[in-house]
Order: sequence, then C-alpha cells, then structure tokens
Amino acid sequence: MKRLLFICTFVFSASAQNNPGLKLWYDQPAANWNEALPIGNGKLAAMVFGVPAREQLQLNEETVWAGGPNNNVKPDAFPIIQKLRALLLDKKYVEAQQLADAEMQPYGNSGMPYQPVGNLFIAFPGHEKFSTYRRELDLQNATTTTTYEVNGVGYRRESFASLPDGVIIVRLSATKPGKISCMLSMDSPQRSDIRIEDERIVLSGVTGDHEGQTGSVQFQVQVGIVRSGGTASGDGGIISISGANAVTVYVSIATNIVGYNDITDNAGKKAAQVLGNAMGRSYEILRQTHVKTYREYFDRVTFSLGHTDSIKNTTRQRIIDFSEGDDLHLVTTYFQFGRYLLISSSSPGSQAANLQGKWNDKMNPPWDSKYTININTEMNYWPAEVTNLSEMHFALLNLVKDLSETGRRSAQLMYHARGWMAHHNTDLWRISGQVDRPSTGLWPLGGAWLCRHVWEHYLFTGNKKFLREAYPVLKGAAMYFVDALQIEPDHGWLVACPSLSPENTYIKDKRVSITAGCTMDNQIVFELFSNTIRASEILGADVEFADTLREMRKRLPPMQIGQHSQLQEWLGDWDDPKDTHRHISQLYGLYPGYQVSPIRTPELFTAAVTTLRQRGDVSTGWSMGWKVNFWARLLDGNHAYKLITDQLQLVTGDSVRGPGGTYANMFDAHPPFQIDGNFGCTAGIAEMLLQSHDGTIQILPALPDKWQEGTVRGLIARGGFEIDIRWKNGKINVLTVSSKLGGNCRLRVYDQIETERGTALNAAIGENPNPFFYIPPTHKPLLSAKAVLVAAVLKASYVYDIQTRAGGVYRFKRVDDSGK
Repeated sequence: MKRLLFICTFVFSASAQNNPGLKLWYDQPAANWNEALPIGNGKLAAMVFGVPAREQLQLNEETVWAGGPNNNVKPDAFPIIQKLRALLLDKKYVEAQQLADAEMQPYGNSGMPYQPVGNLFIAFPGHEKFSTYRRELDLQNATTTTTYEVNGVGYRRESFASLPDGVIIVRLSATKPGKISCMLSMDSPQRSDIRIEDERIVLSGVTGDHEGQTGSVQFQVQVGIVRSGGTASGDGGIISISGANAVTVYVSIATNIVGYNDITDNAGKKAAQVLGNAMGRSYEILRQTHVKTYREYFDRVTFSLGHTDSIKNTTRQRIIDFSEGDDLHLVTTYFQFGRYLLISSSSPGSQAANLQGKWNDKMNPPWDSKYTININTEMNYWPAEVTNLSEMHFALLNLVKDLSETGRRSAQLMYHARGWMAHHNTDLWRISGQVDRPSTGLWPLGGAWLCRHVWEHYLFTGNKKFLREAYPVLKGAAMYFVDALQIEPDHGWLVACPSLSPENTYIKDKRVSITAGCTMDNQIVFELFSNTIRASEILGADVEFADTLREMRKRLPPMQIGQHSQLQEWLGDWDDPKDTHRHISQLYGLYPGYQVSPIRTPELFTAAVTTLRQRGDVSTGWSMGWKVNFWARLLDGNHAYKLITDQLQLVTGDSVRGPGGTYANMFDAHPPFQIDGNFGCTAGIAEMLLQSHDGTIQILPALPDKWQEGTVRGLIARGGFEIDIRWKNGKINVLTVSSKLGGNCRLRVYDQIETERGTALNAAIGENPNPFFYIPPTHKPLLSAKAVLVAAVLKASYVYDIQTRAGGVYRFKRVDDSGK
C-alpha cells in the first residue's frame, strides 16, 4: 500500500483565525508531566514545562523503542490450539482456561516498550523569582508560549515542533536587549553519551534491552543555536550563552530505523541534515511555514457553541468548574485539542500514534505504550475521517499494511491458516504473536478490527486506487477466518475459537475468559467478510472468493438478546447485569460498527440501551470516551453529554488508580495517561453532530439540550460530503453540503428543510442508491424467553434525497415554524 494522500481544499477560516479562546493556559509552571504541554510533528514530540529558572523539554522520537526486529510467534502453538478448540466446543470452559494458562503463555516476549530520548534543559540563573506568569498552548498555531517578568524585564519563550521542517524549535527573547543569559544541557535515561561538536550539543544513544531482546535502535539528538548578540561557549556537554538579545534553539532527532525490519540507516547523518536545513532559515520563516502547514489541516473544521467568560480562567480551573456550570466553550476546546493531538502525532509520513500518542517520559511506560489493537489504537483514529483529517489516517493504514506481512507467520504457525492475523497488541516491530497472558492476549481478532479502517477510509474518500492497493490486506484477513473458523456443534455456527471477549471473564470465581464465538468476534468477522465482498464487487476481482465469504457469512452466529434484556456478550447467556467492566465489547456492532440501528434493528437497539445502563457511566477515561460514541449512536445527546461531563473531571498528579478523567493539561486520564480517551471524545462529539453510517447523513442526531445554539463547519460524511451546520434553539438554521464525489445525498433531519430559495425537497424512497451507503443485512437476532424489550421512542424525522455533482455546493434552510 503506497502512502497516498487524500488532498482536501484548504480554506482559511476567518472564524478560526479570530477565535481567541482555542488555548490551554495556566498561571503557574507545570508541577509534573501531566501539567506540561505537548507539541509534536508526528516524528518528534516534546512536553514543555515552562519553568522560568529551568525550562525542560522532555523529548521523544517515534521510532525510539526497545529491542529490535523480531516476531514473537509461538512455533509449537497449533497442537495446543487444537486441544483448546476441542475443550471449548465440548463446553469444558474451566479446563480450557487451565490449559491456556499452563501452555499458552507468550513466546519470547510480549512486545517492546516505546521509550523516551531524554530531556533538554535551559537554565536561567536568577529567574527563580518571577511575576506576571503565563504559559499557554495555542491550538490554532500549534505553539506553546511562556511569558513572565524578572526585575522589570519581560521574558518570552515560544516552542513548536515544525511540521514541514522536522525540528523542534525554541525561541528565547526579552523586552530589553542583552538580557538572554542561559545554559543549555541534556540528559537521557538511555545508554548514551553527550558532547559538544561544532557548537552543537550532540547526544548519541542506544535503546534498552527488554525481555530478551537487545536494544538496537541507535538515535542521535543534535541541538544547535542561532543567537542575536551576546557570546556563546561550549564545555562538558553544556552550551553557555551570555548577554544575547534573542536565541533560537533547534532540536533534531533521528534514528537508524528504515522500517520495522530494517535498522541500517545512519542516525547522525539524518539528524545533521535536518538540523542544517532548518538552521539555514530564519525563525520567522520557520514559524510562518509551520503555522501555515498546520492550519491547512486544523482550520478545515470550526466548532462553536458560543462565547463564554470562563476563558478568563485557567484551563485547570475550567476543568474543575465544568461539571457545575455551562462552560460549553471548554467542550469545543476539548474537541479541537483532540484534532490538534492527531495532527501532532500522526502527520503524513509518521508512525501511528501509540497508547500515549508520541508523548512518553518513562523507560517502562504503562502497558509499554504499545499499540493495543483490541480497541485503543483503533480509537486513536476514530476522528480521522469525520473531522477532516484523512491524511492522518495513513499512519495507521501503513501499520495495517505492515501487519498484513508479519501476521502471515502467526496465521500459519499458530493456527495453520492462510492469510494473516494479529492478536491484541503490537509494537514498532509489528509483532503478531500473543502478547501477555492468555486471558487478555489469546484473541485473534486484532488484525480484523484494524481492517475496518481500510474500508472506512475508502467510504469517506472514494479513493478507488487506494482500495485496489489495499484490497490484498482485506482479502488476507478474511482468508485467515475462512481457514480458522470452527463449527459450533449446537447450531452449526462458524465461530472464532479459541478467543475471548477482550479482557473480561464469564465465570468470575474461576477467572475464565477463554471462549468461542463471543459477540464482538462475530460482529467483526461479519463486517470483515461484508467489506471484503463489497470491495471485490467494486474492483471486479475474486468472484469465487467473494462467493465463499457470502456462504460462510450466512453461518455466522446472530446477535442474541439475553435473560436480562441485554445484548449478550458471549455465545451463552452469561452476562452479569452488575458487571461494570470497562470493555463493552458486545456493542462493537453499535460503534464503531453499524450492525445495530434504531431503524433496521430496533430490538438490538433497545438491548444495547439496556446493556449500557447496566454497565454504568463512570469508568476509565478511554471507556468513557467510547460511551460518548455509544450514546450518540443511541441518539441520546443528553446522556452523551453527561459522559463528556464525567470525562472532564480533574485528575491530579500522576495517579494510576481511581476513575478516569482529565489531567490539567487536558490529557486523558485512564489513569494513567492514555491518549485514546482524547481521541474517543473528539470522535464522540462529532458523532453527536453528524452521523452517516446508517444509510443516511443524519444532521444533529444527538444534540444535547444544553447545546441550543452553535455552528460546526467542515465535518465529513461517508460518500465524500462536507457538512456545515448552523443551528438555533436546538433546530437547524442553515445547512450546507459540499459534494466531493457526487451522487445521491440522503439527508435525515428532525426539522423540515428546503433549499435556500424555498424549493421543497424530494422525500427519499427505497434504499439509498449511493454505493457508499450500502449496508449488508444482518441476521435476525435471537431473543431469550426471559428478555423484556421496551420499544425505543424515536423522534420523528424527515428523509430527503438530493442529487449532487462532484464539486457542487448545496444550501438548505429550515422550513419556518408556520409550516408554509
């Protein structure tokens, strides 16, 4: 799969340009990492602390991982897998768990940790006492600024990670000439050495060993300075500057990584070349081109729920006050912060954002800061298409392409299957074997889940060339299940076995998780087969293989509604209505999938509501982000907003216990920090405003009562439609649809609309003929005899068809209340 870019027209939005409130700001320096402010350009990242006497930039480079090229595939797994299948299909669940625990521990390693590069320090003697302090992160310009006064002199520091030039830049200035005197130094937790070379600080290092894998990523940091006035000298790894008017600090970092299986590059040569190119340009030009490049992405979407006086308060205080007030502007800031993080961690050409994006200060971070692909990595990219950042999606799509190569080995050796697969976790080296103990790691659906991102990218962009290049990825993932699915004896269903419903247990006292045919697996395989069939039809390829998938799809288990009126999590009716587990895997078919619909599957829809109520609201940060999307899909804007309120609860310090929430720097608190909660909430807010998964483009499907007035511009619907909405008193005021691909635009709205000239619209009839909205029929659900379902009460809606041409712009308004 080539690294293709889906280019969108850039419109410099005046409303974004003049919005003074899209800033995170504080009146104190960061007291810990979770108060520092993130900057990044995809490849490089830094946390900026803003301490006057000793500035700290904690540095990351995206390919600095422990270990080296490897794959952790267990070569003798297949006989054990066969025994597990026999036990599970014979309903000997405890025995199967015992066998898995004894014989299916990870082989070799459970993946490598993502690791920090080190720290850049800039010490300012005499700046311990300061006044009029302020630090901020400007989301519109992707720049941090720290300002303060010492002895009547104003000091200013600007920091950004340049998107076009590949370096981190710090600008030091003062209100009086000759006042910049400081010392630059570095340290690193890695095996490293620091020296002064050609008036640069050079830090060279090698990453750590881990679980039997020798650290083999060689990296180098080069720090150069350009000063106006004053003097500079270097000694013992420290550069001292005295009496300068202004100083620009340039940070370049590179590694020996070429690809996941190639570590032959020259880190020093790469770092020097990037640094030299950047230092040959003025600070003003570097900043200007950085901001311009960044805003070509960021300004595509604007979102306003009205002005608020709360922007005069610090961001920390606003988070504290949020649950007790109506600071709707904090919601729009939080939404745009997620988009900022996606651009900063996944710009074109970069690696995918991991569990912490690209920001990590620990040699052994929680869960190794890997790619957890039983939801967390996928959640990172939920906002990519809908919030008009399609280019950022390629960081993940390229990871999927790599896994489709390494995953052939795990499919062949562990399961004796063709195609490719991956378990619940991977890393820079694209391992595809089991990670962690079997109760979390023996789940063979990770690669299949990732494949939905391939299909979704096509649905949003219509890029047929991309689909043709990506089709082997889909086919290979489907081929694995053609060989690996097992026949469930009671009904003859085809099920994934052994597997598990991610990280949950169904025999609690025995801690049994190993199972066959859990609901999420069935939903993912149904979706994968359906998308592969559809892709083959579009491309005119693999007719016989598509026919095979159609026949097998008929034999997949239907979703079931259990004795507690819940959507069952497992093949058996084993759910505990008091279970508040963070994973709600059986609702995959509600979101991110769309097999559960208020229109097409009302029984499943009401069962999903029951399940969510049983699980409760408050949970880990990422789980609450998922629930925002769930409630949006359930068309309950007030409940979705309640989850946002739960998420925007301040978590202090570096807590690793307690409910989730948000740190002072607006990072998601699992706790500890996981970036998926940020991205999940951004996607959820978009889902409250626009949905396009259920055969229509639904406008304001889950608008909370508190969002009575607002504007959103630039959201993207499937089929390549760009949507602008202005609403007042909770009703559409003006709606604009820009069609990139042409074709039928089917709109679902709660209020009657007409063209801007007052012409009535045509009511929709039959199935949507637009091919990007095709939905394969799901199996009729099975209901337990004890299930009691209450019919869902849905708001009346109007559905219209508008024929569009590529490049056309169509404007609509609400029919006035007199019903003309």
